[in-house]
Amino acid sequence: MKTLPCISDMRASLRQPGAHEALLRQVMAQSDLPSAAAVFTQRFDDQALAAARQADTLLAAGGPLPPLAGLPVTVKDLYDVAGRTTMAGSVLREGRPAATQDAAAVSRLRQAGAAITGLTNMTEFAFSGVGINPHLGTPRNPCDPTVARIPGGSSSGAAVSVALGLAVAGLGSDTGGSIRVPAALCGLVGFKNTQTRTPLAGAFPLSFTLDTVCAMTRSVADCLVVDGVLAGAPLQVPARGLRGARLALPQTLMLDGLQPEVAAAFQRALSRLSAAGAQIVELPLRELSEISQINAPGGFSAVEAYAVHRHDLQTQREKFDPRVAARVALGEGVSAADYITMQQRRRDWIARMEAALGGFDALISPTVPLLAPPIAELLASDEAFFKANGQLLRNTFAINFLDGCAFTLPCQAAGDLPVGLMLSAPAGHDAALAGLALAVEAELAR
Repeated sequence: MKTLPCISDMRASLRQPGAHEALLRQVMAQSDLPSAAAVFTQRFDDQALAAARQADTLLAAGGPLPPLAGLPVTVKDLYDVAGRTTMAGSVLREGRPAATQDAAAVSRLRQAGAAITGLTNMTEFAFSGVGINPHLGTPRNPCDPTVARIPGGSSSGAAVSVALGLAVAGLGSDTGGSIRVPAALCGLVGFKNTQTRTPLAGAFPLSFTLDTVCAMTRSVADCLVVDGVLAGAPLQVPARGLRGARLALPQTLMLDGLQPEVAAAFQRALSRLSAAGAQIVELPLRELSEISQINAPGGFSAVEAYAVHRHDLQTQREKFDPRVAARVALGEGVSAADYITMQQRRRDWIARMEAALGGFDALISPTVPLLAPPIAELLASDEAFFKANGQLLRNTFAINFLDGCAFTLPCQAAGDLPVGLMLSAPAGHDAALAGLALAVEAELAR
């Protein structure tokens, strides 16, 4: 699999005249290969080449380059792009009014010089962690050349675009794990920031309460570059080592039912971090067992998605992905009183979780408890699909429910299928968590 270097390395290598345009032409050629099938819903080749040429012009003039100047970046197809209908992975959106302006995130990427190469495929309306789309096809996870495995969702095309070397970053979204799940399954780094750090304007909603604008890349440093662009200001990340870091290892929920390969990779990572001086502290964290009860009936995503889609669900249900329709319909019977109670109970739960995590630098866990399942198995069986979906989102959703921030980092041995290690913290701890993630990434790469 041919991949792109990290952003800082690319900056150092793209010094020759026309280098950015040459890179874009290489990326566009690779985007036409069979391995990239179902990754894009629309390509912006001409616009991307124009951005690359602009970067070459700035470089030739000796002027400063913006942080993503001329570098290929993809955008999940739930962000508004001026002049185009935002499809959000669904045929239901055909014929709806076109966006009159770019989403805030897209606008900031353009201002940073990004060569936006296209819009990427996704789970319909972002409502699944699997990444299957029956309307548009499912991008194949490039990490297994022999078995067609799921990429994870809902930011499926974003993950595969980065994993294939078609982009230095994939703009996605994370409501219950939609950045971290595909990043973990495709061997990438994903950063789910505190929700309020990045603007949601112009992003098609799944859950107003939980949606987060964020991206995935090949390294923590690259995630921080993109996060700084999306947020309008970079995090002030403290330099730190692992010695003395206190990492809470939850004994409730997050370690349940791990596939042997995931358990082995995670345990190896814990041993490496412990040997480097990190303190791994087992923490009961029984509060995690309360999520399923608090997030009922229906759950925030179902209730808020039903508010968005209720008319279409009642009049054109046959056009939905049936599995997405079934999940949206769970929100139909939830009363305003039930919804308000959910919000109140969540606030109380967050306060108790933050108290329990006081004194720790991060919560550490596997990102997902299983390896990427084969696509065919989940296409064939609703039971297998919904079981896998619940497993994939279980650990990541807990951090959305916390309104927290989290990184997923690859922790598998060379040659193995990808396994993600997740570092998480409460809201507003993004900078400190980023410093820790850099240290963990460096240790795991030794």
